[in-house]
Amino acid sequence: MTHAPARPEADYRALPGPVQDAFTALMEQADTAGTTDHFLTLMARAASLIGMPLPPSGDIRRCACSCVCGCIFDAEDPGAHVIEHGEGYNLGRVQCPTCADWHPETA
Repeated sequence: MTHAPARPEADYRALPGPVQDAFTALMEQADTAGTTDHFLTLMARAASLIGMPLPPSGDIRRCACSCVCGCIFDAEDPGAHVIEHGEGYNLGRVQCPTCADWHPETA
């Protein structure tokens, strides 16, 4: 039996405060990045900052669920659930696959 590859994830809540602040700042910059290259550079910097391998999509998100989930995950994971598209911005609100399974009606 082959095993599915591990999902690249990190826990925002487990990060030291200054790292949380720096991660949040990079994500805010990515939200308004004017080019794809700038966006992907910021995503790579954010992933590197928290020690998470950047997924092939190059797009990570902190779970936007209303619970206290701190999961940082591949925003293009097929199990993720889009709560709100990012009209006018780069980042929409996305639930991690675990929260999408546990309480999919959160919006």
